[in-house]
Order: sequence, then structure tokens, then C-alpha cells
Amino acid sequence: MDGQIAALRAIVNDSDNVVFFGGAGVSTESGIPDFRSTDGLYSKKYEYPPESMLSHTFFMENTAEFYRFYRDKMVYPDAKPNAAHLKLAELESRGKVRAVVTQNIDGLHQSAGSRCVRELHGSVHRNFCMRCGTAFSLDHILKIEGVPRCGCGGIVKPDVVLYEEPLNRDTTERAVAAIRDADVLIVGGTSLNVYPAAGLLRYYRGGKLVLMNRSELPHERDAMLTIRGSIGEVLSKV
Repeated sequence: MDGQIAALRAIVNDSDNVVFFGGAGVSTESGIPDFRSTDGLYSKKYEYPPESMLSHTFFMENTAEFYRFYRDKMVYPDAKPNAAHLKLAELESRGKVRAVVTQNIDGLHQSAGSRCVRELHGSVHRNFCMRCGTAFSLDHILKIEGVPRCGCGGIVKPDVVLYEEPLNRDTTERAVAAIRDADVLIVGGTSLNVYPAAGLLRYYRGGKLVLMNRSELPHERDAMLTIRGSIGEVLSKV
């Protein structure tokens, strides 16, 4: 793997327009489980399937149960950025990484210092009253038992994209623009099975696609470089 890391280092050093597109695997080294891994959320048993509990319909019809599950399994307030998050922030500060496009909702890229982050699925750190739009912090959500409500009486909803909900249009357009214009596109920690987010790869026009994951990925035939292993370990050596 040392030769592959050296090749990646050379690719990054030769570019000032790298975009990183990441998924749940980026945050597993921070103690946040990958839903689709063997030990992830989807492998466990609940009264309702996770897909149902994370849907817009379930949120509207079973809000209290949604929040019980959400606080227990979707929010990790003590998680800290790992080596991958920190390296991407460093590369941005050096003028190498132009943007991070992420499917994660944990906010760890920003905690590490990255500024240009496109959160396709939203963030647990943003919460809004569905009636008046008042913003609430994650701390507020965690301190409230049951369904959090605004002073106006409206239900507070996390600014995360649930099943049955579309991606934010502005965020998606910015992510597409970053991927389309990238010289180097590094894809890490994502199975590329979650749509519509995974479909954004089709907008990449360059010839320097790098795939990093522990398991086999689609598009490997199109990749300039494929690396198997820990994303934090790999990026920390770039």
C-alpha cells in the first residue's frame, strides 16, 4: 500500500483543485458506526426498520418515537475529528482541497477546520422550528426529553434529509459544480450505493479519480488509483 500512498501524494501535490467526496466510512474512525457495515445500524433489530424511522412520514406520524431513535442512534455529540478530517482541513489550508462533499451529518469536517463543506444530507447541528423557522442548537435538542418544540408551539425538526425528502437544491448544485470542475476527485468511505448522492460522480469530467475504501466499489475500472485500507491512515501520509 505504500506505493499507492506515494502515488496519491504525488497526485495531490501536483494539483490545487482536489475535491473529496466522502461517506460514513470517513467517520467510523471517530466512533460513529457505518449503517451498512456488518456491525452497523442496519444489522441490528428494532421495533421498526431504520429506513422507516428515518423517513419523513414516520417523523410526521411518530415524532416522539423518531426522536427517541434519533437521539440514541443518530447523534454522537462526543465524537471528535479523526486523522482523515484533520488532513483534509490541512490540505484545504494549503490550497490543495477546494471542497469536501459529504454524505455525513455529524459536522466533523467543520470541527476539524474545513470551511468549504457541502453537506448533502444536512447536519445534526442545525435544527429549525417547522412553524416559524427559529433555529436551535444540537445541545438544545439533546437537553429536551420527548418532542422538542419552539416557543411558538411548532415542532423542531433536525436539518437532515430523511427518506422521502429531496436533497437541498442549493447544496446539491454547489456540490455538482465542485465535482464537475475538480482536477482530482478523491472518493472515500462510501459504498456509492446511496442515491441520489452517489449519482453526483457522473458529473466529474477529469481523469484523476481516486477511490479509497475497505471493500470493492463501483467505478473502479474508471479510477486512476484504488486504495484499500483505513482512510485516516492513508490520508495522514499524504
